[in-house]
Amino acid sequence: MKRVESQSELRVESRRSTPIPPGSEARRTSTQLSTQARLNSAHTPLNLLLPYQRAWVEDGSRWKIWLAARQIGKSFAAACEVARDCHLRPGTTWVVLSAGERHALEFMEKVRGWTEAFGLAAAGYAEERAAAEAVLKSASVRYPNGSRVIALPANPDTARGYSANLVLDEFAFHQDSTAIWRAILPSITNALRGELKVRVLSTPNGQGNAFYRLWTDTDAAGNTDGHGRTQTDTDKGEGGAGAGGWSRHRTTIYDAAAAGLPVNVEELRRQLNDPDGWAQEFECQFVDTASVLLPYELIEKCESAEATESTEGTEDEGPLTLALSPGGAEGGRRYAGVDIGRKHDLTVVWVLERIGDVLWTRNVQVLERAPFHAQLEALRAVCARVAHCAVDATGMGAMLAEELARQFGTGRVEACQFTAQFKQELYPRLRRKLEDRLVRIPVSRAIREDLHGLQKVTTSAGLVRYAAPRTEDGHCDRATALALAVRAAEALGQAGLVRAFITPYGRAMERRMNRALAG
Repeated sequence: MKRVESQSELRVESRRSTPIPPGSEARRTSTQLSTQARLNSAHTPLNLLLPYQRAWVEDGSRWKIWLAARQIGKSFAAACEVARDCHLRPGTTWVVLSAGERHALEFMEKVRGWTEAFGLAAAGYAEERAAAEAVLKSASVRYPNGSRVIALPANPDTARGYSANLVLDEFAFHQDSTAIWRAILPSITNALRGELKVRVLSTPNGQGNAFYRLWTDTDAAGNTDGHGRTQTDTDKGEGGAGAGGWSRHRTTIYDAAAAGLPVNVEELRRQLNDPDGWAQEFECQFVDTASVLLPYELIEKCESAEATESTEGTEDEGPLTLALSPGGAEGGRRYAGVDIGRKHDLTVVWVLERIGDVLWTRNVQVLERAPFHAQLEALRAVCARVAHCAVDATGMGAMLAEELARQFGTGRVEACQFTAQFKQELYPRLRRKLEDRLVRIPVSRAIREDLHGLQKVTTSAGLVRYAAPRTEDGHCDRATALALAVRAAEALGQAGLVRAFITPYGRAMERRMNRALAG
């Protein structure tokens, strides 16, 4: 087996790997001691971990909680402990509850990666869904020694159905975290089920959730002796076992960088340009509270096999076209929303058709790595065939939006500036449409995760803003395109709403665009 030299290489290998066929029962018995020796040897893959990650893995406390900055590898370390424990303790079961489906599958990918890194066998991996693109019911990794890891949707009902060692990944961001904790606590503390392990880890998310209360209230959770005894963390996140209480680990971005995490802290702070966001997400301070704007249950009720989704376009396919799918039997009017990608984000075009009172999805077109001229031609084709189109005109989208508004007129194209006030109108309207089931969307995992990623953030001062966390798949670009399409569908009936923001800067950009197209 190829030797893994780094954390990033381990993640790549896990994506390429396939499960190793299990051996015979005799072979499993004979290799159990050698497996444990390998896991504890000087050449163990644990050497891939940074000091604060290894401190978490090697802390054998029953109750552990980790307050950690974003992107420091906390889930990576938690997955290592789970995979290692499954092999050291045959017949062990771990249940993982994550903030969303994408997070759950990423955690399971890390578990599989650690299984490969340790040179161990996995009997198989499976995902349970009602259909290929349906909501995830569970994902599981099974081992030849009878151990298994199960990832489940984070809700009270699924949490109540299992009695096993538990990982609550990004617990501060779980929908209804208080109800989840209330549901699982009786199973965890039942003496007849043995001493099950509990791992709670998260970045802060304000003070209105169970993770905040577990971290700050020394007698709030899991203290089987009732005395609230805990072990506090050190400045470097080196947790220790508390007698009957929580072993606490705390790792800020400064701690992680000092321990060897390859990150330029000051550059990251400048790029974020958000003091409150920096304090919470990287300095581990409890400031703002973020909640999921569109829960899975709300999204799933609006999914329909009759809502259509187009294929993705890339720069390698030549000229891009957005061939709109056939309309409904009643020939309803069509509307489009366009979210313009910035750097690593996606440009997404979402087309809706009104049939009666319901807006049906007819196309969801993703333009990934498409050059500017190809995007412009594709959007011209869309604008020519819809009644109204709302286009993201923020940043690099200004050139596209203003050129389309110039060509088709502001009565058909609205150039939208994403100010705080605009978001306050845009995203709540989308939620209301889904609550009333007046939108139909395709049954698609990518779309579902984009919609679920939108967050409603309440600051300590009570102010509300809307945010879209950045992932490898973009910046909730599909969700924003849908919200713009819904806006376009409502715009024609509201006098004064349709307008384009043409500025001197925009006209200068237009001249540059025309020169580029002419050249």
